[in-house]
Amino acid sequence: RYFLVGSNPAETKYRVLKIDRTEPKDLVIIDDKHVYTQQEVRELLGRLDLGNRTKMGQKGSSGLSRAVSAFGIVGFVRFLEGYYIVLITKRRKMADIGGHAIYKIEDTNMIYIPNDSVRITHPDEARYLRIFQNVDLSSNFYFSYSYDLSHSLQYNLTVLRMPLETLKTEITQTRQESFDIFEDEGLSTQGGSGVFGICSKPYEKHVWNCKLLEAVRNIVHRDWLLYIIHGFCGQSKLLIYGRPIYVTLIARRSSKFAGTRFLKRGANCEGDVANEVETEQILYDASVMSFSAGSYSSYVQVRGSVPLYWSQDISTMMPKPPITLDQADPFAHVAALHFDQMLQRFGSPIIILNLVKEREKRKHERILSEELVAAVTYLNQFLPPEHAIIYIPWDMAKYTKSKLCNVLDRLNVIAESVVKKTGFFVNRPDSYCSILRPDEKWNELGGYVVSTGRLQTGVLRTNCVDCLDRTNTAQFMVGKCALAYQLYSLGLIDKPNLQFDTDAVRLFEELYEDHGDTLSLQYGGSQLVHRVKTYRKIAPWTQHSKDIMQTLSRYYSNAFSDADRQDSINLFLGVFKPSEGKPHLWELPTDFYLHHKNTLSLPQTRQSYTYWWTTGVLKHLPLPFDEVTCAENRRKLTVKKFHKYDEEIDIHNEFFRPYELSSFDETFCLAMTNSTRDFMPKNVGIDPSPFTVRKPDETGKSVLGNKNNREETVLQRKTAASAPPPPSEEAVSSSSEDDSGTDKEDEGAVSQRSTPVKVTDAGDNTKITENVVQSTKDVYGVNLSDIPSEEDLAIYARFVQLGQSQHKQDKGSQQFCSKHPLDKVINLIPISCFSQDNIYEVQPPRADRKSIEIFHAHIQAGRGNMQPLGKDDFLMYREYIRNRYM
Repeated sequence: RYFLVGSNPAETKYRVLKIDRTEPKDLVIIDDKHVYTQQEVRELLGRLDLGNRTKMGQKGSSGLSRAVSAFGIVGFVRFLEGYYIVLITKRRKMADIGGHAIYKIEDTNMIYIPNDSVRITHPDEARYLRIFQNVDLSSNFYFSYSYDLSHSLQYNLTVLRMPLETLKTEITQTRQESFDIFEDEGLSTQGGSGVFGICSKPYEKHVWNCKLLEAVRNIVHRDWLLYIIHGFCGQSKLLIYGRPIYVTLIARRSSKFAGTRFLKRGANCEGDVANEVETEQILYDASVMSFSAGSYSSYVQVRGSVPLYWSQDISTMMPKPPITLDQADPFAHVAALHFDQMLQRFGSPIIILNLVKEREKRKHERILSEELVAAVTYLNQFLPPEHAIIYIPWDMAKYTKSKLCNVLDRLNVIAESVVKKTGFFVNRPDSYCSILRPDEKWNELGGYVVSTGRLQTGVLRTNCVDCLDRTNTAQFMVGKCALAYQLYSLGLIDKPNLQFDTDAVRLFEELYEDHGDTLSLQYGGSQLVHRVKTYRKIAPWTQHSKDIMQTLSRYYSNAFSDADRQDSINLFLGVFKPSEGKPHLWELPTDFYLHHKNTLSLPQTRQSYTYWWTTGVLKHLPLPFDEVTCAENRRKLTVKKFHKYDEEIDIHNEFFRPYELSSFDETFCLAMTNSTRDFMPKNVGIDPSPFTVRKPDETGKSVLGNKNNREETVLQRKTAASAPPPPSEEAVSSSSEDDSGTDKEDEGAVSQRSTPVKVTDAGDNTKITENVVQSTKDVYGVNLSDIPSEEDLAIYARFVQLGQSQHKQDKGSQQFCSKHPLDKVINLIPISCFSQDNIYEVQPPRADRKSIEIFHAHIQAGRGNMQPLGKDDFLMYREYIRNRYM
């Protein structure tokens, strides 16, 4: 058997899964539904180890041995033999949203479950395994233990604000159908300190391991299920006079009708389009990391292929194969299904920005425009005029070639009108200063205003033919316009306008280029050919040769490697399931029948040609149906009650990890791109505001431009997926599926690692930095040494050991009182006199007399004046020794 031991990050609660290895083809998993303490799980594994040895006292392979340490389960997969388990063995932190960490998968491990003694071999198994592993899980797959990445921030925070009465009715139902009979124990004794937690079902369209978890979803506890997304995730820090603002970009690629450039075009019979990506930009003030007290804002836009039945024949080996419409669709059936999905998820208005060519000598891209116009005109006949689909055609290629007009100026006008119609999400009401000094543009802003802030209603859907180069530039311009409104809503700028060549826009442009390159590699096989600088006409002459190389790379990938990648994606997503007696994946002439289900069986219900939307969607517009409070949506939620200081919802411990030895080099907030360090000029007397327009040569990047300096800069690192990674988190820290807490002695040497911190850089950088920032000697009176001494490291290691010892005490016997001691300590007070401005400070706690006496005794003990130990002290010491070592 395999025993899978999973822990919470603090390693105080454990769950155990038992996987049977005697079944050659079936998956038998037993979840014992009990939450163990660390002491209990040690005893359990000790008994299993002892019971599996052939002779008492014998140490060898016959006992219990560790197979792998991991950070999560991707899923279970079976080809023609038995099941495999796919585990995440390395991860890297890529972003942080309100204390919730988002990780990128760095490495995975596939383990074959059945024993060799029962294995029934098949000659084609190895080939299927190789095809499955062609999907590189270490490139741009992301997960989070505590944040739902498949949904937008607006959805996640809207669900959190559901009325308490609704939650109370839900909790009674969930308790009756509770998975774990031990989970609700003790909650009744905790008085009024309970907190309701909500877990929503993931949006399956953006989850890439749904089919891999299908076999165990209803068998194991939900804590074991880890949903991963594919796309892009990057985060940068915008420092506004020292105030940290985190700018995050998350792109979620659709797992429906997924594939490569020429092999997946248009839409399938269910309305899912090729290369569909939802891009969300999140802005928040990192000085307050709490969804309830912090300030958060987000804006969502979508890209995707033209929603029609169309394709391109690549057998001719032409760089631009002719576009053909495969099926006549006079009633826009496919487009109706697609826009119905969008109305449910985003509300109205849906705005289509079509960037394909309008004027061509030979009709090529224009075929798509004409069909799309006809489909939108037909569908709009039946929608109410205020919720009609808005269609904006704009031939971007024609404007680029023209010397008279500026492409980005025209895009900026379109972006302003789009953002005004859709609005954006912010979780705080308008600040008092914007009410006193209203801005004209702000008053014209659309969206949906509620008492707690604003909601985005509707979405911009951008497309060209490939949805790569032109689309990325258009999305950047819309995102830049939305960013100005987001910064204004958080009270960080006085007018909702952002200029090019400012540190803020340069930082945002770099994020968008990394985002565009990553998405282009996934779908087209090369990085972006035309960038924002190309359309601004300020790209250096060397860029043209790079563009040619990217075009050749894209052509080579499309011609020779895309078919293999498409097979891998089909197998990974469960579109094709291998079975005996059926043709193998590599024997199929086409995968058309796999993606178009109506070719294999007739649909039972035919959709109306006039009422083409789902019932109930129109009633709630402009709000999206998925976010309104109704019985159907409540069924997607699981409600659970926690104690407010439970470790599972304690963001402080999760974010700062006081129980782990950490080094500055690996601290995420120091490693991310920083507007002050990477973009602000290093000259004396420069305005430090990130909203000041700079000259092209006045950037931090130009100072760090030469190769030697860049190699020596320790902390500079791009957030892009293609950037060189810092040291990955091996299986040292605790994780969802890591049993490292049970065998800590074996890896003590590993966990006590410490990387020397480089504070100063070599050469010119030192002088430049000293001009801007005062030296440590001037401020604190001491100089920081380059490397801590051995004695200091030993003291720090002892401090961490003490923290671990205190943290891992058996907390099972402790009962929370109705009045928790932390209630008086954590106290947020609004600073502003106006209730609209939710900026908080923490009031210093008051120490009682007994605490002061203990502190004075501690000071005296440090000076050598020891107090005699009483009976209580001896009992406490014995209890500590018993919990720690016995």
